[in-house]
Amino acid sequence: MSPASALYRDCARLFMVGFPGTRIDADLAALMDDGIYGAILFKRNVGTAAETAALCRDIKTRAGRPFILSVDQEGGRVARLRGEPFTSLPPMRELGQRGDEALAERVGRLLAHELRAVGFDWDFAPVLDVDTNPANPVIGDRSFSRDPVEVGRLGVALARGLEAGGVASCGKHFPGHGDTTTDSHLTLPKLPHDLERLRRVELVPFQAFAKAGLASLMTAHVLFDALEQGVPATMSHRALHDLLRKELGFDGVVVSDDLEMKAIADHYSVAEAAVQGTLAGVDLFLVCHKADVQRAAIEALVKAVESGRVPRERITEAHRRLDALAARFAHPAEDRLATLGDAAHRSLAEGLASAFTGKDPTEVMLASR
Repeated sequence: MSPASALYRDCARLFMVGFPGTRIDADLAALMDDGIYGAILFKRNVGTAAETAALCRDIKTRAGRPFILSVDQEGGRVARLRGEPFTSLPPMRELGQRGDEALAERVGRLLAHELRAVGFDWDFAPVLDVDTNPANPVIGDRSFSRDPVEVGRLGVALARGLEAGGVASCGKHFPGHGDTTTDSHLTLPKLPHDLERLRRVELVPFQAFAKAGLASLMTAHVLFDALEQGVPATMSHRALHDLLRKELGFDGVVVSDDLEMKAIADHYSVAEAAVQGTLAGVDLFLVCHKADVQRAAIEALVKAVESGRVPRERITEAHRRLDALAARFAHPAEDRLATLGDAAHRSLAEGLASAFTGKDPTEVMLASR
């Protein structure tokens, strides 16, 4: 089907892509013209604050329509924007140890302020995974606490701060990545917990997030046998529709973790994962690396709608949620660089400053490419 068709554009809207370098390349420009929802920036895309702001401004101007720009800016190991004039924040474990809900909300507002200053609309934070496994290689100090109630309380507070500052929040990774012993960037983790355990531990923060009516949740590329044997949560109707939508009552945007992570890509084609994920209840797919894979995933979804495998109503439902998020959080290019380095933000960060070590697990796969 021609990229110019209405159905192609409708399906393309369910994708957010990554791209190489610090400027708009031909592949990104073509996908923008075909209707993708937005783009995600990684370390490879950002330079100085001024350079990053210029790139975000160029993308939004080139799009000529509301176009969402997203980033992972959690604090600690996972932060794309580093160095002066950005504020250095500790891992969320430190906030959890303080247990101060008002402080967590202030940190969310700080993050929103700095992200808005350079042009971002959506932060893939906070982590709502519960830190139950000291051997977990990917979550660890990114989590607020080993107490699921505390994770929910502080995660909701930080998300409220982000959204009060005009940036969409995204709790992750549903239905819980905290107890895994492997990293889904590199392999497909599996958790054997029964539903009673999930409801008592892993699901508690997500339930609080859903009740608070916050913007979005990200799926986990993790197998939960109690939900759907052999099917990662990203592709599981039982996990996303039955549990998240029906039982927890979440009606915000459900976004997949990157479909090019090895947890998915080593076991399924990215194109098939996008089709199954749409049927399961995902509203937006991250495909963060290769333009040919991004294009193939869109085309697979188009064919699935044409054949009747994916009901057109599922695309319409996703659009409803994506439109609502864009209406609230898609911002035009702004010149707010001068507001970075705010004294109040520096004071807040100095009160939090703590050392942290370790690599950013969300950049591990990028480094291996």
